[in-house]
Amino acid sequence: MQVISQIWVLLLGGLGIAALLDVWAGHDFPIVFYLALGGSLLSYIYSAPPLKLKQNGWIGNFALGASYISLPWCDIFLFAAYRGYSGYACLLRLIVGWSSFVWDPYTRHRCSHTLLGIAIVNDFKSIEGDKALGLQSLPVAFGAEAAKWICVAAIDITQLSVAGYLLGAGKPYYALALLALIVPQVVFQFQYFLKDPVKYDVKYQASAQPFLVLGLLVTALATSH
Repeated sequence: MQVISQIWVLLLGGLGIAALLDVWAGHDFPIVFYLALGGSLLSYIYSAPPLKLKQNGWIGNFALGASYISLPWCDIFLFAAYRGYSGYACLLRLIVGWSSFVWDPYTRHRCSHTLLGIAIVNDFKSIEGDKALGLQSLPVAFGAEAAKWICVAAIDITQLSVAGYLLGAGKPYYALALLALIVPQVVFQFQYFLKDPVKYDVKYQASAQPFLVLGLLVTALATSH
């Protein structure tokens, strides 16, 4: 009962805040509210039947990313960049800009990095339960040994590709800063995660994720100038 109450409080509170942001931004069409509603629906069908997207490790992780990463960033983009525009104008701008949003290296980095990396990390602690429930998380589908390498590859290769992109875009200092933040993540991967992803799950995330988040910030600063 307590969990159900928390779900309703968070859901209604989040939707209420989204609606207030639309009012504050002067949108005649509540686009921020509808994006929040869509994200909430996506997070529901992630774990609820009949769709239960988390039954498939790939689809589930990307759905998680859309709900927790992509849609919130769309909300921030529409609220911060287009305050005072009508909601319909914001919607048109979002649709027109969708191809660049999808193919922008920072967006690819955010989605694939945080999802196919962090989501896989979280899957290791529930391998036995996922097996019992017939859920094909990546550690279940590929085995823990292969999945841990998929995880670190998703995290490291995408960050390195973004660093290369920044270097090619004439922003060497940002690229070097990002590389400096990748190094400790790799160290902690070998120190904790690759040794035992189940035993050291919390230690690895507590140690490496601050550098991951700082890397996102560096990339955001680089792409905003």
